Amino acid sequence: MRRLLTIAFVSLGLAGAALAQDAPLVSATVKKVDTAQGKITLDHGPIKNLDMDGMTMVFKAADPAMLKDVKAGQKVMFSADRVNGQITVTKLQKAK
Repeated sequence: MRRLLTIAFVSLGLAGAALAQDAPLVSATVKKVDTAQGKITLDHGPIKNLDMDGMTMVFKAADPAMLKDVKAGQKVMFSADRVNGQITVTKLQKAK
């Protein structure tokens, strides 16, 4: 029984990770990058998958390495989702 529960939770976790990767990209302007804390402040448009209006807020980066190539003032596209109860940037790329 314990093994079945473990398999179920792992499957749900993998499905959640797939959903995070499929989240729509949102346009934003970088306001601040804190590489030491793995956080980024973005002035962003609405994030539909989180039912969130546009605003300026601080996000945790899923992978702090994604913050190395961005700086304040840059236009970016990103996706975000709830990871371990925290709204987290799951994908980040420079806007074209």
